[in-house]
Amino acid sequence: MSVLVLALIAGALVGLALGALGGGGSVLAVPALIYLLGFPPAAATTASLIIVTATSLTALYAHARTGNVRWKAGALFAAAGLLPAAAAGAAASRLPQPVLTAAFAAVAALAAVTMLRPSRATADPAADGAKPAKAAGTGAGLGALTGLLGLGGGFLAVPALVTVLAFEMQAAVGTSLLVISANSLASLATRGAGTAGIDWTVLGPFTGAAILGAWDGKRLAAKVTGTLLQHTFAVMLLAVAAFMLIDALT
Repeated sequence: MSVLVLALIAGALVGLALGALGGGGSVLAVPALIYLLGFPPAAATTASLIIVTATSLTALYAHARTGNVRWKAGALFAAAGLLPAAAAGAAASRLPQPVLTAAFAAVAALAAVTMLRPSRATADPAADGAKPAKAAGTGAGLGALTGLLGLGGGFLAVPALVTVLAFEMQAAVGTSLLVISANSLASLATRGAGTAGIDWTVLGPFTGAAILGAWDGKRLAAKVTGTLLQHTFAVMLLAVAAFMLIDALT
């Protein structure tokens, strides 16, 4: 199978994940870029940020059209992660590649476990909503993950927005895309040197397919239960995490 076809298939899957779940695309993008398309780990995390930024902005527009984005709360949540994202992005290029790979595998496994666990959080319209200390801490942690590993952090942002800020699920998915976009842009701003090793003839089709996939993911989310989507995605993530961890340790 040609590299171009692999890039288009991987991009479509990344877009579907972001459009349907409000996150998780970058957890697929990085291993696809490394193992299917031959990117070095440092270049793969930078390329992932480019893909996730473009795709998240597209999906954000789609969700905003249906009123599923809480702009004020999302902006405050994202603001806490901007400096950590920029700082971690600058530090990422100095870490050994096996360390990046192992860290990414651990986070992918955490994402899978989070998605497989039954959700006990429900939105409460009467709740206080914003808990500033928790919101700031969670936002900063997501920013650091984005900068270090090229992750958008949506797989953590969605449950955090539901539990910390008492968002209903649809608003959490839409608002997480705002957080992902802001964190990814902040991290990209510090990664100028990280573009070495990126094959733009592969990255372009990958990103284009991801953007189109995000629209399909938004439509898919309206037809398939969120639980089925999450569990299917989580099983795939566990397989990816196991493969990457074995690779990092051998």
